[in-house]
Amino acid sequence: MLSKDKKILIVGLGLIGGSYAQALKRQGYEVGAVTRSQDTIVYALGQGLIDRGTTVPTADFVGAYDIVVFALYPHIFLQWIADYQQFIKPGALLTDVTGVKCSVVYEVQKALRPDLEFVGAHPMAGREVYGVRNANCEIFKGANYIVTPTDSNTEEAIRVIEQLGETLGFARLSRLSPEKHDEMIGFLSQLTHCIAVALMTCKNVEHMSAYTGDSFRDLTRIAKINDEMWSELFLLNRDELLSQIDQFSGKLEELRSAIASGDTDSLRQLMRLSTERRTFFDK
Repeated sequence: MLSKDKKILIVGLGLIGGSYAQALKRQGYEVGAVTRSQDTIVYALGQGLIDRGTTVPTADFVGAYDIVVFALYPHIFLQWIADYQQFIKPGALLTDVTGVKCSVVYEVQKALRPDLEFVGAHPMAGREVYGVRNANCEIFKGANYIVTPTDSNTEEAIRVIEQLGETLGFARLSRLSPEKHDEMIGFLSQLTHCIAVALMTCKNVEHMSAYTGDSFRDLTRIAKINDEMWSELFLLNRDELLSQIDQFSGKLEELRSAIASGDTDSLRQLMRLSTERRTFFDK
């Protein structure tokens, strides 16, 4: 069980890692951090987000923690495990916040020492800003939290990571296989980011900013994008994302054909179906 005597280490103190730290500190947990920048450590200590922090992983520091949360880009996460897992406390439980799972979860589980357990998780929360200075655990309220266990995981460890999501303040917890997660995220998150990027780059809209309404602003909110992170996520989930893009392109072509042929009935049918399905997200 996730009890208050468990010490929690955050590896990667950016927006999500910092928000995790803030939420956990507010709940009374002892929180440490490993991150690249000393300025980040100084800020996090000054804001009361963490109890201790370092930019250099050592056995004494890392080995003091019972739960380790990795808030890193996927390739950095995999490299960190290869370089520093020997410092992790025997019997510690590991989790992450990574936006893709098949290319991460199985690789980490395969690489880990047998006395460690990793349960993947994905907090479906974020903002169009970066860094620990924008950390705010309020982003978790009303949001979804997905846990992605495999056959290698124990029920006890899965439940602890679910309790972590509850402690952080997420409104809904779900369990998905890494494969199902990547299918869902390919549609719900990655495709939507692709659409936003395409909208912002298909036409020079700078001079239109004085005329736009809420519809364009709402559709392109996520177009203000972290290119380093999202390009990696897109490519790691390439096959699934391409499938979702093809599905979307087919439906867009269906709309285009109806408009081109003046087919009012088909247009209205698509719009009615869209309205019906959108209501599920308003509940």
